[in-house]
Amino acid sequence: MKILVFAASNSRNSINRALLEYAVSNFLLKASPDAEIEFLDLNDYEMPIYSIDREERSGIPPQARDFFTRIGQADALLISFAEHNGFTSTAWKNIFDWMSRINKKIWQGAPMVILAASPGPRGGESVLSAQEAAAPFFNGDVRGRLGIGNWFDVWDCETNTLKRSEDIRALEEVLAQLIKN
Repeated sequence: MKILVFAASNSRNSINRALLEYAVSNFLLKASPDAEIEFLDLNDYEMPIYSIDREERSGIPPQARDFFTRIGQADALLISFAEHNGFTSTAWKNIFDWMSRINKKIWQGAPMVILAASPGPRGGESVLSAQEAAAPFFNGDVRGRLGIGNWFDVWDCETNTLKRSEDIRALEEVLAQLIKN
């Protein structure tokens, strides 16, 4: 099973990337030791801001085509969305917009689990709700979602682990949905 993993953030110190690395090393690889994990970094996919004029003038950037291809090659997706003022990050939205010009079925039917890590108490609820609601329109199959709020209170920066047993258990449960047949 090939699982594509990325934080929908371009922060070099992304708390969403930290959550994903924790999830992969502590749960996914134990539950599915033969899984092939591919991490993508949004910083490797910087492109001009999408506009129809730019698309008509220059076409779709190769970075958008590459990202779309990698989604299509995956058996499952694990994504952690940064929440910026209740929405996705601009970096992710731009990649998403460019890919939508290749094919509106961006998620290509892959089963997916969506996460969010947030310094606020709601755990990225706004971005998770929006992404879950939109997924079917883009051929997404959301199997589960989890937001971890109050990040800097529940994350141990020295050991790179979640502190609360309820968060650990919830993460393990939602990740199990990703590898179910």
